[in-house]
Amino acid sequence: MKKLVKSKITLLFCSLIALSVLSCYGQEKNGGNTGKAVPIFKDGEAQIVEAFNTPDKWIRHDLWVETEFDTDGDGKLDRMHVDVTRPYQTDTEGLKLPIIYVSSPYFAGVAPDADGLFWDVKHELGVAPPKKRTHVEVKRTGKRPIISNSHIKSWVPRGYIVVHSSSPGTGLSQGAPTVGGDNESLAPKAVIDWLCGRKKGYTSPNGKDTVEAFWSTGKVGMTGTSYNGTIPLAAATTGVEGLEAIIPIAPNTSYYHYYRSNGLVRHPGGYLGEDIDVLYDFIHSGDEAKRPYNNANVRDKEMANGMDRITGDYNDFWAKRDYLNDMKPMKAALLMSHGFNDWNVMPEHSYRIYKAAKEKGIPSQIFYHQNGHGGPPPMKMMNRWFTRYLHGIENNVEKDAKAWIVRENDKKDSPTAYKDYPNPDASPVQLYLTGGAPKVGKLNTKVTSNQKSEKLVDNYSFSGADLAKAEHTDHRLIYVTPKLSEDIHISGIPKISIKLASSKPAANLSVWLVSLPWQEKRGAKITDNIITRGWADPQNHKSLTESEPLKPGEFYELTFDLQPDDQIIAKGQQIGLMIFSSDKDFTLWPSPGTELTVDINATSLTLPVIGGTEAFNKATAE
Repeated sequence: MKKLVKSKITLLFCSLIALSVLSCYGQEKNGGNTGKAVPIFKDGEAQIVEAFNTPDKWIRHDLWVETEFDTDGDGKLDRMHVDVTRPYQTDTEGLKLPIIYVSSPYFAGVAPDADGLFWDVKHELGVAPPKKRTHVEVKRTGKRPIISNSHIKSWVPRGYIVVHSSSPGTGLSQGAPTVGGDNESLAPKAVIDWLCGRKKGYTSPNGKDTVEAFWSTGKVGMTGTSYNGTIPLAAATTGVEGLEAIIPIAPNTSYYHYYRSNGLVRHPGGYLGEDIDVLYDFIHSGDEAKRPYNNANVRDKEMANGMDRITGDYNDFWAKRDYLNDMKPMKAALLMSHGFNDWNVMPEHSYRIYKAAKEKGIPSQIFYHQNGHGGPPPMKMMNRWFTRYLHGIENNVEKDAKAWIVRENDKKDSPTAYKDYPNPDASPVQLYLTGGAPKVGKLNTKVTSNQKSEKLVDNYSFSGADLAKAEHTDHRLIYVTPKLSEDIHISGIPKISIKLASSKPAANLSVWLVSLPWQEKRGAKITDNIITRGWADPQNHKSLTESEPLKPGEFYELTFDLQPDDQIIAKGQQIGLMIFSSDKDFTLWPSPGTELTVDINATSLTLPVIGGTEAFNKATAE
């Protein structure tokens, strides 16, 4: 009995020591305030603190932060509408906490659907659309002081303050939306400057009474999905002090890459006929009195003159909306997230920034899944990232694997760790074509010499899926591997080099890499028929910035990347390279009949395969 009592006393003593150490650690992080609520950390992650998990006691208020620009032409610096949600201890106990900040153009509502909202895609290439589109107005929604409730339940209980802001020209934020213009980078920068005590915040949009972020540690992290994921990157490219880490989810990192592809007018999946001016109308929920000025100067002048739906060439207008060009000042730690089957904001958007950030020496990780648009990393990954860079807890997250990929049919919170993306074990395999049109040709590592060129006839009325499934058609060329005897793991950026001639001065060019036979989705199981895709304008075979009409019948060579991928093609399937012209769901729809002639002797596909040519040949041996 004495031994039992002694053991209990010892256990109690050890528990008290542990609690004391944890309390002292928390006090140290909070300036030594004994007995006050503080963040708690375990295994390198911020834990839910019951004292913070009190939604009925959270302090919620709004304000306006002054920027350094005037984009609505009223002669006054624009102010951004900001809301704050914080634990009550930031008032009663003098607690200072880091910030999770989310900014968006969507918080106050978007434009309704309307006939003619999108551009008409049914017209010949190289000419202006046959009619103007319909402009729509947004009716602002929402009530003060709450801009949004996003992320609050996840982060406030874990010892963060959550801040939202409406981007310029949306909601109660002043200014004009520019869809990737400089003010959409400088607006979140101003909010971060206010959170760090360098900018003024006001209690009203036009008043002089100021408000300070006395509860801020000056450590800010940003996250969000799609446009909301673009804004963290936009802010990071300013190099603003205090923005320590960002987690962009499916961000649009270049509006040219969103609305064009290698010189081709190409639309995001599901939004045929959308362009940058359509998105402008879609988000412009700001002050109705300022809209005519904004429309005239941004939409009807800058966008109308710069976006160029006729040639699709890259120009200064698009270069200013490409965040890859602005990365020199960036230093915020980057955790990127994207889906390999996101045909809205395509996977290249994340990869190009991740690659550049690594080259700059910025702490970087990337998370990919096999689904479509959106999809954040697991909470554990996000928590470790923000805990390290906002709370300063040394959890060695920077030593974790660089790439995390959700394998086919695994749960999204169970990614597989890899050294990097693309997988360092992948090497390029060059594949050549053996003719078979109008049926199916062959795709393998052996060269077939002295073949005749093969021809396809454009017809937008056939979907890409229908063309891939067809055994016999004049409207596409397709070349397939033998049936795989083993799985093949692709990781990286496939590339096509093609030599072709057109019967007309302009033509769409679409390329799909598919897994055959075609299978439909069954339940939750992913059967990914489309491995990856790519599009290009043959008129830009020499230059992305200057196209030239094709001479009918003359052959041209061009090389371009398909979308990044990391996918395991199961044994029993075949890998197919499909070449066609107009893509019903992504490109313009010229009149059917344009003929593309492909020199298959001078056309090849480069595929990044784990194990390289040896692994590919082993899996495709007949």
